[in-house]
Amino acid sequence: MVSSGLLKLSWAKILDCYRGVNLNEPQRGFSWKAYQEANINIIVFIKSPICTESHLQEPELVSSTDLKNSFPFFEFLCSNGHSFSIHKAAITLFAAQMTELLQLKAQCDGSSNPLIVTGHGLGGSVASLFTLWLLESLDVSTAKRQRPLCVTFGSPLVGDKGFQQAISEHLARHSCFLHVAASKDIVPRLFITPHPLYTTGLTSQPDYYTPFGTFLLCCEMGCTCSENPEAISKLLVAMGLARAGNEEQLIVDYGRVVEQLESLIICKGISQLSDLMPNSLRAGTILQLEAIGLQKGQNQQLQNNDFDNLIKNLEKLEESCMLSKRKAFDPAKKLNVIKISMASLEWYKKVSKAKEIGYYDCYKNRFSRPDKDIDRHKKLLTNYWKDIVAQTEKNPQKEPVCLRKRWLLAGATYRRMIEPLDIADYYKTGQKNYTTVGRSHHYIKLEKWLEEAEKQNGFSISKKKNVDVILTDDSCFWAHVEEARIWCKSLDNNADASIRERELPRQKLMEFEQYAMEQIKKSAVSSEIFLKGSSFMQWWKEYEKIIEPDRNSPLIDFMKTCKYHQYASSGCLVLN
Repeated sequence: MVSSGLLKLSWAKILDCYRGVNLNEPQRGFSWKAYQEANINIIVFIKSPICTESHLQEPELVSSTDLKNSFPFFEFLCSNGHSFSIHKAAITLFAAQMTELLQLKAQCDGSSNPLIVTGHGLGGSVASLFTLWLLESLDVSTAKRQRPLCVTFGSPLVGDKGFQQAISEHLARHSCFLHVAASKDIVPRLFITPHPLYTTGLTSQPDYYTPFGTFLLCCEMGCTCSENPEAISKLLVAMGLARAGNEEQLIVDYGRVVEQLESLIICKGISQLSDLMPNSLRAGTILQLEAIGLQKGQNQQLQNNDFDNLIKNLEKLEESCMLSKRKAFDPAKKLNVIKISMASLEWYKKVSKAKEIGYYDCYKNRFSRPDKDIDRHKKLLTNYWKDIVAQTEKNPQKEPVCLRKRWLLAGATYRRMIEPLDIADYYKTGQKNYTTVGRSHHYIKLEKWLEEAEKQNGFSISKKKNVDVILTDDSCFWAHVEEARIWCKSLDNNADASIRERELPRQKLMEFEQYAMEQIKKSAVSSEIFLKGSSFMQWWKEYEKIIEPDRNSPLIDFMKTCKYHQYASSGCLVLN
């Protein structure tokens, strides 16, 4: 950010925006201005310093419960069960100029250029809220759309721990915020309680202000970055203590701060470290503190014991952060393992077909050891895609199509390969009504997202012409077959029942006939459903015994005349 010139550019636009504001007069709302530089759009939010000072005397928070009825525009942050609170002064400013912000948001939605949203002081708080609002409805499914970058200078903290968690648990939100805070600037640490510096625990007070996003902490000696909220709180407090007795400012010239950063060599302190450092984490932590002007024995307000405690706390926080990252779900890292499991299932499908039974019934009956080995691959794939769906549902997108095309297609292949195996397990235990009672949530979401993408974006999965090797389009096809077999059994066991009692099973079987024939006409089913050992052929044998001699339908004609033999070779239904 420093070397790219984006920090310098952002601050230059903030200064330009201030030129149109009388800094000595109270300002009713906030000011904003839009700029276009080359291929970058920049939106600046500012608030006159005299008004900022008065607003910062009021650290009151307003809860999401109170906002729900009066100002529900950030209700999406509660989508994962979160409750949160926001700085009342910031959200009041934001709500007061909602009409203007709606127009500004419409302009942003209509542009494909990269966007920087920036602000200073309380204007930075408004910039953060505006960026969050943009992210909630931004459609980045196309390559031309990028998420905005929010850069704030000397901004006060915006919300509590719940607010920070709602943002930080989504990389798509968390990675969009950079907050620049200078050691001489009192504003960024105004709402932090003083105790986090010395506490031995890893969490700060949950009901008070908590940082979010990435913080760039600066002083005359250098800078350091952190995205750990507890570590940021401790560092901000330590920076304040280190400057005790020195001048602190409400308005800081961040242009000068950025210039200093550009001229500094950030790694200059490495050679000055003692050779007795116990590990690289300790060395890195000390360098981090030195970069913001904190050195053992050189700050009167920081006793040596306090300094040592600060180092230990920061190390614990870093270790905790690294552990969380290791446990975090990363789809890309598991991709090769997933490919191996899918390849194993493809091979299993091929081998099952050679047995004239099909992989659905082969798995259902579990004849051999390889059938049982498939359970391991099935479990791995299911856990993987359940995690994908869970992470996607947390995505801050408002648009219903949340996965990109390649993931939608991969999800469809997974669903069509694995769901039949879940259906086999389900009906083997004697249960009924899989589609309405037993179907997993992640299958429903994968299917729904694919359908929405096909409607909105006009793409579809290209079908292989050879139905001999395709996967059946409807991943619930075998559930419909199993239900049809249950209805056949019901009719056969109640041959002496009244016509009225037999009407429901008859109607259900006729509906299945129509459904199956539609799938066949569309070449949407694999030819393996016609293997002699398949559950579909078992259903046909059972059904053929109980249908009336004069009953006729397209499917009955198709089956009785054995046209299904032609289906695999031609790839389509042959009608006379």
